[in-house]
Order: sequence, then C-alpha cells, then structure tokens
Amino acid sequence: MSIDSIIAQAVSAAVKDLYGVETPAADIKPTATKKEFEGNLTVMVFPWVKAARKSPEQVGTEIGQWLVDNEPAVDRFNVIKGFLNLVIEPAFWTSVLQHITATPDYGFTAPTADSPLVMVEYSSPNTNKPLHLGHVRNILLGYSLSQILAACGNRVVKTNIVNDRGIHICKSMLAWQKWGDGVTPESAGKKGDHLIGDFYVLFDKHYKAEVAELVAKGMSEDEAKDAAPLMQEARAMLRAWEAKDPEVRKLWEMMNSWVYAGFDETYRRMGVDFDKIYYESETYLEGKEKVLEGLAAGKMYRKDDGSVWADLTAEGLDHKLLLRSDGTSVYMTQDIGTAKLRFRDYPIDKMIYVVGNEQNYHFQVLSLLLDRLGFKWGKDLVHFSYGMVELPEGKMKSREGTVVDADDLIDEMVSTARAVSAELGKLDGCTEEETAAITETVGLGALKYFLLKVDPRKNMTFNPKESIDFNGNTGPFIQYTYARIRSVLRKAEESGMTVGDYTGVKPCEREVTLIQRLADFPSVVAEAGRSYSPALIANYAYDLVKEYNQFYHDCSIIREEDERVRSMRLALSAATADTVRRAMSLLGINVPERM
Repeated sequence: MSIDSIIAQAVSAAVKDLYGVETPAADIKPTATKKEFEGNLTVMVFPWVKAARKSPEQVGTEIGQWLVDNEPAVDRFNVIKGFLNLVIEPAFWTSVLQHITATPDYGFTAPTADSPLVMVEYSSPNTNKPLHLGHVRNILLGYSLSQILAACGNRVVKTNIVNDRGIHICKSMLAWQKWGDGVTPESAGKKGDHLIGDFYVLFDKHYKAEVAELVAKGMSEDEAKDAAPLMQEARAMLRAWEAKDPEVRKLWEMMNSWVYAGFDETYRRMGVDFDKIYYESETYLEGKEKVLEGLAAGKMYRKDDGSVWADLTAEGLDHKLLLRSDGTSVYMTQDIGTAKLRFRDYPIDKMIYVVGNEQNYHFQVLSLLLDRLGFKWGKDLVHFSYGMVELPEGKMKSREGTVVDADDLIDEMVSTARAVSAELGKLDGCTEEETAAITETVGLGALKYFLLKVDPRKNMTFNPKESIDFNGNTGPFIQYTYARIRSVLRKAEESGMTVGDYTGVKPCEREVTLIQRLADFPSVVAEAGRSYSPALIANYAYDLVKEYNQFYHDCSIIREEDERVRSMRLALSAATADTVRRAMSLLGINVPERM
C-alpha cells in the first residue's frame, strides 16, 4: 500500500474517532508538503472544522496528535493554518522503497477483460503529402496518450483514419499524369509520400499561374479560381473516381500505395503503430447511409434543394449540412460513417479524437450528432484538442512546400544529437554501430520529449537546437541520467555487490525526498490518464532525474562502507532507473543503457 493510502486511511479513522465524521479514505488526498515547510505529506483539515466546532489550527493539532499516537508511519507534525504537515518516520521510507522494488511494473495497472475499451484516433494524414511537423505532434500525443491510458488499466485500441479521397488527392494525381512522365519512387530514388507531395506542390504552382492569367484577363479572383482549367480537370477526375472509373481508380490505388509505404517507414522510425486503420474511401458512403437513416427517423430534415441538415439550435448551435443537394458527403458525414464502422468492429466505451484545436466546433457538433444517431459513446466522446506547433520562423504551408517534413526533421535531430554527443565526449569508445543506435535514440528522444513536455492545449514553438541540450528539461538530459544510473549498477555488479537486506535503515533527507518522488509515480500516471496530459509524465521524469542527480552528488553509493546503507542506495538507484524507463516508455521514448 502506498504511503498516501496509509495516511488517508489513518486520517479517515482519526476524524471518525475524534468527531464522529465518516469520511472515506478515497476522499482524502494527501499532497507533498511545500518545500518551505517541514514535512513530507500535507492534509487539509478544513472539511472537518464545522463538525469539530473548532478552529482549523485546533483541528489540525488534534488530528496530528492522533496520528502520532496511533499510526506508526507518522513521526511528528506541524500545523500551518488549516494545513496539517506530517513528517513520516524515516525508517518507514525503507519499507516504501521495498514495496516499489517488489512491485512488477510499478505505477502501471494491468487491464482486465472487464476494463473499459478506449479507442484513440491519431495521425489522420492525407495521401497527397508526406507527414510534417504538425503531424508529428499529433502522432506523438496520440501514441503517448494510448500508452498512458493502457497503464491506467484500460483496454486501448490505437486507430488511424486516412484521408485518401477528395479533391486534394485528385490534384496530386492530375499533376503526376501531366508532368510525371511515369516516374515512380524507385526510379526517382525517393520515398513515395515525398514524391506525391512534390506533385501536390507542382499542381498549386501551375494552378496559381492559371488563376493569375485569368485575373489579368478581367476575371475576379474567385471567378478565376473556379474557372481555372486545372481545377476543372481535378473536379472531373473526382467525379470519375466517385463513379468508379477503372483508369482513375487504378491510378489512385497505385499512387496511394506509394504513400502508404512512405508513411509506414516514418511510423516505424518514430516507434509508433496502430491496431486498426480506416480509410475515408471506405467510410464516406457508410456515413451517408447513417444520415439517411436519421432522416427517415425524423432526426434530420431535407431542404427543398434536396440537401440534408441537422437542426442543432436546441443545443445552442446552428443548422449543420450533412448531405449536399447532389447527395455527396461532407466531412461530418464521413466522420459519422467512420464511427459506424468502428462501433461495428469494437464495443467502444470511450472514443478519443486527437485533433488540433481549430476543429473544436466540428467535434462539438459530431458529439451531438453521434448521440442523436444512437452511438452510446457519442455524447461523451473526447476531442483531445491540442495547440499548433510552429518553428521559430513561423507557420508552415503545405501547398507552398514550406512545411517541415517529418523525415527531414528526424534526420536533422539525429545528426544534431551525433554532433552534440561527440562534442561532449559522450560517444568516446563507441563503435560506429553503437554510435548510430545511441544518436538515433537521443535524437528521437529529444524531439518527442520537447513536443510532449508542453501542455498539449498550448500552441508551441519547436526549437531543434534547444531540444537536444544535455542540461535542463530535455529528453537527452533524462536519457543521460538513466545511462549514468545503469553504469553505477553495472560497476556494482562487476564488483560483486548485491542488494542485501536494508530493512530498518533510516534514509537521510536526500534519500527520503527521492523515495517520496518514486512513491508519487502511480498517482502521476493516474492523473495523466484522467487529464489526458503526457506533459505530466514528461515533467515528472525530469523532476525525478533532477532529484536523483542531487542524491548521486550528496550520497556515496559504491564506496559506501556500511553494507546495509549501500544496499538501500543500490536499490534506490535501480528503482529510479526502472521508474524513469517506465515513465519515458509512456512518452514513446527509449532510454539507452550506455551513453
């Protein structure tokens, strides 16, 4: 049992004994005592002041004295206004450490067959361009959230919806037809997603030239954009695709297969995966069918022009178009179709969409529509809304080819990791194979950590050079500390030192602080799951390694002569390394054994 639980149960017993008040231990939340006060854990006593008919200071003193008299874990206490600060008996912390080291997968809760089934959607790329920095934040947030929810005891299905149809796809296809000259990824020596992205940019270049020419002839810009021959051809190609024209479909399948191979390579390198992938081309008609069912049931209405709408004014919103007058679907309809297929495939209890905050309104509407159409999780769907990521130079634009490509970014991070590591002497004595493995781990760790340590709701600026720093709140700093701990443990093992019995050893203040930080891990994981925040895990890992480095500086480990104290410090080092590894795994970050 954790120290938090022990204290919560003891306080529950105290207030029942002292004031006759029944307070479940689960409702009592001890927190870490602020550094400016003496104590390890703090309990607010305000909830019992009224029943006790005494001042907060008197209530705190009475509860504190009861704990000293009745709970062996409590050594002494002090009261600051309504806050009861408890000093835990030093020797008790060794039992906490023993509990941590004896608990497999400490901090994680294994799911059972009855655990809630949570589906997390992330990535959601278009097949007309490669993945870019914006996708990277989305993918890393989605994957990390999936790991955290699984660690909280949920069954998790990681899913992706690929936007593989529509006018933007036809633009790349048309450009390849006109100017590709039969080029393939193999003949170009280029990843398929990059090749297709080049043609998307090429379409935009020629299209803009056509628009400019029409404007020069007297058209308005809107008229020119609509009348441009390239746009007319792209629309004709889309109509042919929807009519299942065999030649257009064959071209579409070939070019999409190139893109998927490119995506898969990037996903593998990023260390992320999916349990199920859905394709918009397979879901948009399902959505149309579901909307027509809703229309027949009187949950939607049809206008005179044949278009189908939902009236959401009773919910404080407006009227939402679901099918155009020509019967074609809009994005909302496609999302309904995807939901239908997902619910058919899995008994979903909760659905989480990882999508940028520019889509907040879309998901507000989608939740209402899914609930109206009978999806039991529709009303409670979660839009994991995150802020945009930019570079110091500003925003990126796909059509203009100014996005930061995910593959190029990863290459740059790994290259920078190699340069910085070599400069600091961290690769001395490594073979080229070891160097490549370490710098890949460090480069990706730097990228992932920098993007995940920020509150996901906030917009952020990604600075590659800042992220690779081996000091401060960065992935490499945490990875290096982990490697340092593993080095200490290897040296101890090589010297024949093992972890013996350290029961009853009284840890010093520095050791107590580190043990308490380790004891916080399960509650941090649980809170990260409740609040959907990988940033909590990231910053916990940073605080933990900072605390370990202080301990390492102040406390001798291998050279400690007292065998029982040395055993405790080796156990404390091993527990820290394991907890760092688990925390980083929730962020999708690997930690190197040597560095």
